[in-house]
Amino acid sequence: MPPFLAKFFSSRQQALGVLFALVSAIGFSAKAIFVKLAYVEPVDAVTLLALRMAFSVPFFIVAMFYGQEKVVAMQRRDWLAVLVLGFIGYYLASFLDFLGLQYISAGLERLILFLYPTMVVLISALLFRERIGRTVMVALLLSYAGIVLVFVHDFSMSGDGLFLGGGLVFASAFAYAVYLVGAGHTIARIGAMRFTAYAMTVACLACIAQFLLTHPLDALRQSGRVYVLTANMALFSTVLPAFALAAAMKRIGSMQTSMIGALGPVATIYLAYVFLGEQLSLIQFLGSVLVLVGVMMISLRKKK
Repeated sequence: MPPFLAKFFSSRQQALGVLFALVSAIGFSAKAIFVKLAYVEPVDAVTLLALRMAFSVPFFIVAMFYGQEKVVAMQRRDWLAVLVLGFIGYYLASFLDFLGLQYISAGLERLILFLYPTMVVLISALLFRERIGRTVMVALLLSYAGIVLVFVHDFSMSGDGLFLGGGLVFASAFAYAVYLVGAGHTIARIGAMRFTAYAMTVACLACIAQFLLTHPLDALRQSGRVYVLTANMALFSTVLPAFALAAAMKRIGSMQTSMIGALGPVATIYLAYVFLGEQLSLIQFLGSVLVLVGVMMISLRKKK
């Protein structure tokens, strides 16, 4: 590891873990932009999610057979964990999030969804008795104070579906937090690549099955714009960040990975500015700085 990086990171693995966590946070944040752009067309959440997963599943099936780590054979509890966590973390969380985005802005969606690091910290502390240090607490306060500043203008905007959309996204955040806590311990046993490939395949098949049970095949007749957006969503906001997330949790753990994920709302603000034409105000910039400071406190601290 280069000497200048050694000043900040205790090992090469930690540096890689932070990098993977950043890639994951930015990739998943871009999903809201793709969804909002797609909702300009007459497409519903179930169809959009099915198309996203249909484009994604070939990558995960290939990963099931290639690039596997040398790990122990999976036991019954590992298969159960893959099924449950894949269903909760990527199917249920994604479906609730897509539904919520029909009612609220991409900015407010990110604010609510990125409450999940707090949920991860609390769930980990309760279930596994992981210590919440002073640095983590300060970083939490700074990060979420920044997020509130970044999206404070969204709270002044009311709509018929504000509470419904907010509730759906909050439920999505909780489902994703449960996934992260469970995934961190399962990955340690069976490997990041294998877990991600199996869990995401479960989620993809669940989304496709939901579409086939609730929609006619004619619903797949969408504009070329929808297909381009969902294909890009599959590659850059599903496949790439999913593997990056698993790789990050393997190296730095679920708690630190989720804290670095607080960069997601900041990424969404700037992506929305570029692709959706949303304005970037001074208060949003100041909030972004607070989030960055909080994330740096977590990602650059050396483990004892």
